[in-house]
Amino acid sequence: MNISGLNHYTIRCMPQELPALRDFYSGCLGLQVGERPVMPAPGYWLYSNGQPIVHLYAVLEESAAGPTAALDHISFRAHDVERTRALLREQGVPFEEAPVPGWPIHQIFVRDPFGMKIELTFDLTQEEVAQ
Repeated sequence: MNISGLNHYTIRCMPQELPALRDFYSGCLGLQVGERPVMPAPGYWLYSNGQPIVHLYAVLEESAAGPTAALDHISFRAHDVERTRALLREQGVPFEEAPVPGWPIHQIFVRDPFGMKIELTFDLTQEEVAQ
């Protein structure tokens, strides 16, 4: 596996909090609201230089804050999905895979020892992914 940088981070919020978060990240930090795949809950992807770097994801019901509160997960740009799968299996690290329908993205999710969800994002235009 090769990590080449931070891909994005996701903030989980309530639907009524979306406008304030969107306005802060776009108005104060200059990020642009952009295209987002169809997902089971409302939200926004906020872009910088054509890259979606902050994801806002509204949960549809209130839930107790987890170990990372509103920070849902951190995503890294990763390469060599086959080697990544093999490495995780070798090390006994549980993982879940989540392709994004209609987008050239494949995701592998793991949790660090403190429970932080880590997403490894693979660009399918750069590699083959065996299903």
